[in-house]
Formats: sequence, C-alpha cells, structure tokens
Amino acid sequence: MSTHSTAPVHWKLVIDAADPHAQADFWAAALRYAAEDNSALVERLLSLGALPGEATVEYHGRPAFRDLIAVRHPDDPHDPDTGTGLGRRLLFQRVPEAKTTKNRLHLDLHPGDGRRADEVARLEALGASVLREVTEPGGAWVVMADPEGNEFCVH
Repeated sequence: MSTHSTAPVHWKLVIDAADPHAQADFWAAALRYAAEDNSALVERLLSLGALPGEATVEYHGRPAFRDLIAVRHPDDPHDPDTGTGLGRRLLFQRVPEAKTTKNRLHLDLHPGDGRRADEVARLEALGASVLREVTEPGGAWVVMADPEGNEFCVH
C-alpha cells in the first residue's frame, strides 16, 4: 500500500466575496495570517500571454489575480514559485451575488482564556461587528460578522 493513500488530505477553505482583497486583508489581520504573494506567478502568466491584464489588479504594490487571493498561516510552508500556501489557508473568490442567508459553515476563533473581550474589540476595530453574545450551559461566545457579513464566533 502506498503512503499516499493514507496521507491526510490537503485542503483550503474557499469563501465567496464581493471584494476578495478586502476580505483577505481583514482575515489576515484577524487571524494574524499572511496574505499570499502570487506576484511571481502572475507576472510569469502575463509574460506568457496565459493571463490577460484585465484579470489582474495591484494588491499592496504587487500584481495579483483580480478575482482570488488567499491568506495562509505564516508558519506553514508555501511554494516560493507561486506564493501558494501548502498548509492552513483561506481562499477568497470574487462572486457577483451578495451573501443572503446564514452561513452553513463558519470559523470559531479561540484567542485563549480571559481574552475574548479584548479579541472582540480588536476584531471590531478591524471592521467586524458583534451580532450577539451567547451564554449557554456548554459555554459562552460572541457571534460576529466580518465586513461582508459572514458569521464567525469568538470563544
């Protein structure tokens, strides 16, 4: 049996967005992740004629894909040729429609014991909003929304 058949599956969480770059900035700051730098790949594809200029934007002074950008855990490996993370990642992709209903999937952030209130304040300063505070026998948390209205929880 090959080791590939038992290896864990590599994954990324893909999130629809009206403005993927603004969402990447928010979530990179919220999670203390790094926005991926795909500029070498973008420049290579442009020079080969494999990517039209209108499919790119300038992002933090570098060429980037117009319709998608990812953030990655800064300690995880990445491919230096493409800038693509090889570990924990969130990929934001541009879609034309706005969010209309409750998320079926969300992130839970765990800042550590006694740090919830400070973390909620930090996230609000980044552009998130508090939707409600929950206290149940199983625990307490704050339900928040990112700048595009996607719900997440702070425990």
